[in-house]
Amino acid sequence: MGSRSAISQLVLLTGLLATPASAELVPFDCVILPGAEEASIRLTNSLTRDASCMVSCKFSTTKYNNNPQITCAKPVPAGKEVEMCRLPSGGDKMVKLIGGQGECTE
Repeated sequence: MGSRSAISQLVLLTGLLATPASAELVPFDCVILPGAEEASIRLTNSLTRDASCMVSCKFSTTKYNNNPQITCAKPVPAGKEVEMCRLPSGGDKMVKLIGGQGECTE
């Protein structure tokens, strides 16, 4: 019975370690750059600690049904705003941001 108890404890510990940390929504900015063929994706880690952050932005273009989307992720220092990535339009002019979300996990 002692080994069964150890296995049960190991399963419980593994389950606790696998519990994902909750992500916090943070400020982000998806800006179409001059020329409208590239966008800059920025995020601010408003948390009090360095965090793993992710931002996603989706844009409409001048071409019907061409809506480029990008998701970028990287570590961001606490309280800092960084450019996460850039998104090329694929040859069509970008018109406007149609959706996005930024989040960080400590």
